[in-house]
Amino acid sequence: MHGLTEMAARERAYHDLRYRILTGRLAPGTTLLETELAGLLSLSRTPVREAVIKLEEEGLVEVRPRHGVTVKALSLQDFANILDVFSALEVRAFELTAERGLTPEQTRLLERMVEDMEVATASGDIARWSDLDDEFHSEVVALCGNQRLQTALNAFWGQQYRARMMILPTRPLPEESNAEHRSVLDALKQGDRALTRERHNAHRDRADKQQLELLSRSLGSSGLA
Repeated sequence: MHGLTEMAARERAYHDLRYRILTGRLAPGTTLLETELAGLLSLSRTPVREAVIKLEEEGLVEVRPRHGVTVKALSLQDFANILDVFSALEVRAFELTAERGLTPEQTRLLERMVEDMEVATASGDIARWSDLDDEFHSEVVALCGNQRLQTALNAFWGQQYRARMMILPTRPLPEESNAEHRSVLDALKQGDRALTRERHNAHRDRADKQQLELLSRSLGSSGLA
């Protein structure tokens, strides 16, 4: 039971700190000592230390002995590099999902997500659209059958999510993305790996370019501070 309690505390510390970082509650550049983080979360130092190690592996914090834990800021170049890796891995995952094929239930779920994104776009609810966009991409990745690929994508997801949240207020209506999602889903439904790769790669290229342009406009080269 003691081991389960420690595991629960470690998971709570990890998810709590990660959520605070991704949503900006712990802003880039924030530095706290391990004891301060433990006090913030009302936990002992051991689970907090273990959570911080995991967050450092994901590139979200920097740990300096005796100087504390700092939430890392990302430059535009950092973000571009992250998108290069994230998008390449995601295209691969989409290919594998196409090759495995979709069940009727999986097809209906993805179709409903695409429809919900179109409804959110029509009502101008970009925040809701962004959540649904994440869910759609994550659902397809979850169907790829490669756990190592999913783990790698999850690590990069947190790093790109912070920047996406920053540009959310300046995003145009995502009508192009909606059309591309329908096109990618059509290729997935056909089980056509090459067509899925072609269409999803084009989608990622355009979307990544747009995100970088919006972030550049908002921040220049000052980074996510």
